[in-house]
Amino acid sequence: MMTLTKDSPRIAVVYDRLRPEERMLFEAFERENVPFDQVYAPHIAVDFSQEQSFSNYDVVIERCVSQTRGLELSRIFTAYGVTCINHPSVIETCGDKLATNAALAKWNVPSPRTGVAFEPEAILKLCEEFGYPIVMKPVVGSWGRMVSKLSDRDAVEAVLEHKETLGGPAHKIYYIQEFVEKPGRDIRAFVVGDEVIAAIYRNSDHWITNTARGGSATNCPLYDELIEVTMGAAKAVGGGVVAVDLVESERGLLVVEVNHTMEFRNSVTTTGVDIPARVVQYAAGLVVRS
Repeated sequence: MMTLTKDSPRIAVVYDRLRPEERMLFEAFERENVPFDQVYAPHIAVDFSQEQSFSNYDVVIERCVSQTRGLELSRIFTAYGVTCINHPSVIETCGDKLATNAALAKWNVPSPRTGVAFEPEAILKLCEEFGYPIVMKPVVGSWGRMVSKLSDRDAVEAVLEHKETLGGPAHKIYYIQEFVEKPGRDIRAFVVGDEVIAAIYRNSDHWITNTARGGSATNCPLYDELIEVTMGAAKAVGGGVVAVDLVESERGLLVVEVNHTMEFRNSVTTTGVDIPARVVQYAAGLVVRS
């Protein structure tokens, strides 16, 4: 248990929706005897010509569901010298699958074969080179939404037609990955600072295994390869508090994506690790070091 001696809270949790994770964090702050403030993000208004009250905080834990809001607020906090969990560069990278893949490639972190193109004919050619089935995803999105497993050229052309109809810049980016045969599960590993603290298997009969889509969670014991690949992915995106999604393949573990505002409601009881308490301890440690 880590007690901060300063009277006023030096840590804030900024949120825009009170999910189970935020409630669990608030309870962990109380258990750890660490003073903190709850800040409802939609009520924040910033006049840059005035002194900012949030500059009194040493650390802000950004927990917004809205990626845009969370990113912009983290930029503001960081500009005023507040340590943000996570840093805006981490949010930028993790919030864009293409940026994540570029970072993973730069750091030689194993991941599924991935491609991107910006014209329909170019992505069709790339799909043929990959071979079917392929997985097409939006570069921004979560919870397995708008992710398609496409078995042939006709299926790809149908999705491209839908994208053309929907319009907008995001639908002009055609992002694909190889389809990896996995054993009815994937892995989510939780990183806090320099440590992989826990991991779960996400099990499902469907090829999309997100717990938000009905997958079930069971404990995944930590082992050397999992720790090494997970930490490599976390470092590639800039570190902090992240969850890394991996799949088991014939080539070993492959990183699919990295999440900057991790959800853990189904993972504390499953793993026996008090994930919110570890996040609180990490934040309190940043205050002490500052």
